[in-house]
Amino acid sequence: MLELTDAQIGTWVASFILPLFRVTAVLMTMPVIGTSLVSARIRLYLAVAITVVIVPGLPDMPEVHALDLSALLLIAEQIIIGALLGMSLQLFFQIFVIAGQIVAIQMGMAFASMVDPANGVNVAVVSQFLSMLATLLFLGINGHLVVFEVLTESFATLPVGGGLLIDHFWDLAGRLSWVLGAALLLVLPAITALLVVNIAFGVMTRAAPQLNIFSIGFPLTLVLGLGIFWVTLADILPHYQALASEALQWMRELARAR
Repeated sequence: MLELTDAQIGTWVASFILPLFRVTAVLMTMPVIGTSLVSARIRLYLAVAITVVIVPGLPDMPEVHALDLSALLLIAEQIIIGALLGMSLQLFFQIFVIAGQIVAIQMGMAFASMVDPANGVNVAVVSQFLSMLATLLFLGINGHLVVFEVLTESFATLPVGGGLLIDHFWDLAGRLSWVLGAALLLVLPAITALLVVNIAFGVMTRAAPQLNIFSIGFPLTLVLGLGIFWVTLADILPHYQALASEALQWMRELARAR
């Protein structure tokens, strides 16, 4: 008769449950898969499938007692690590949302907003367009596969029970300035061109005060803004590749991966 001890059962359960929590946390917080467009049930099924595939190649897991406080601490540790990895990519996608909002304000389309189905908040139409473009490009360069690779390597570089490092949180907070700077650099040509247009309208108002600048300037700024935005899209791919490479590399550094 086969007899199993509590330690053996705890080890077998921990070898699957603890990685499952980290994988689930990543899938629940990362872009594309972690949005509300994908139901939570599908994300959970995908997390279980990924965990089943990667568990045989993972390092040995610590022994876990189901009713012990240490088990809850280990679970919380995996959730925090997975959430940090997912949020690091969320910051990358927010670059395009902020960039679209800046351009929309400059061209007078800030009032044209719609509900973002991924996040459930109102964003400018330009921001939604850039967000959809960033999502398609991210899938086109197989960025999601890189995320799964880093996630698998994180179990060796950030082992279960190894504890959390405070610099993980400082790194995530320090990236906020990088997001704002990258968004400004992304739309700097469009902002500069629209600034020249607004200055030209200001000169026209001073030269001909009787000219109703509001009835002429608003539609003209809108049309010129759309044209300038369309022209600047031709050079967005090199910027996207550089930002995506930097974001994925930072995710590797956050996970201490190679």
